[in-house]
Amino acid sequence: MLVEERRSQICLGLDPDPARLGRFTIEFDGLGSAAEKAAEAVTEHSRWVIESAGPACVAVKPQLACFERLGSPGWRALEDVCKLARAAGLLVVADGKRGDVPVSAKAYGQAMVGQTSSPWGEADGLGADAFTANPLLGADALEPMVAAAEAAGAGVFALVRTSNPGAADVQDLQTPDGPVHEHLARMVDSFSGRLAGTDGKLSGMGAVVGATAPEHIARLRDLMPRAMFLIPGVGAQGGKPEDLGAAFAPGRAAALIAASRSIAGADDPGAAAEDLRQAVWAISG
Repeated sequence: MLVEERRSQICLGLDPDPARLGRFTIEFDGLGSAAEKAAEAVTEHSRWVIESAGPACVAVKPQLACFERLGSPGWRALEDVCKLARAAGLLVVADGKRGDVPVSAKAYGQAMVGQTSSPWGEADGLGADAFTANPLLGADALEPMVAAAEAAGAGVFALVRTSNPGAADVQDLQTPDGPVHEHLARMVDSFSGRLAGTDGKLSGMGAVVGATAPEHIARLRDLMPRAMFLIPGVGAQGGKPEDLGAAFAPGRAAALIAASRSIAGADDPGAAAEDLRQAVWAISG
């Protein structure tokens, strides 16, 4: 298992802002448009962060919007960054939080982890190892994305209880059967068997569970005993590793701790990632 091999549960978030790349904001000869130059700078910055912090991580999580806003050059940069991550032995979690009616959800699944049939053959999508999905349109909209992951041997992380302050506006609303985030957790659990791992203990049908509201983690773990948790919010958003122990109840590989600004924005991303790796490893046992 990759987590055990690397002794790491850290997922390196890549949220590059072309206006804040420091020494990587330079002129690139031979590139014409602002988007092309920005995309090249984003790629080089991401390369540096991956090379520095990658040894302490098990995965990278590119925020797709941060690349897509640069148009087609941004998508090419995203593909290049995914290749850099794979070359470093890291998994790729495409963070796009996709969600739509079933026919469109199928296309999202193809784009993230699958292929699209055409008269000229199969066209490859991004080829990520997993991707984030928005389940608020219901189980029928989540189904095609789970099916795509199942066919590709990939994973899905559905939003359950996110790390932003406004999460409480909807996800914590009470219903006769508990808060909305508990309904979402039950939906995730209902798909667990579809993406079950070889040992049957953990599933590639995962959940995004924010570190900023740790009081929910134990209950959500009870509702989703096999789900991989993707836990954002540690570091810049205020989440603390010492509050996350309940996420690892099924074992050390049961959760990925996603950190973006606290690593990529550090003067020494490698040291920041290693410090977090050690802190999380200590509480995950």
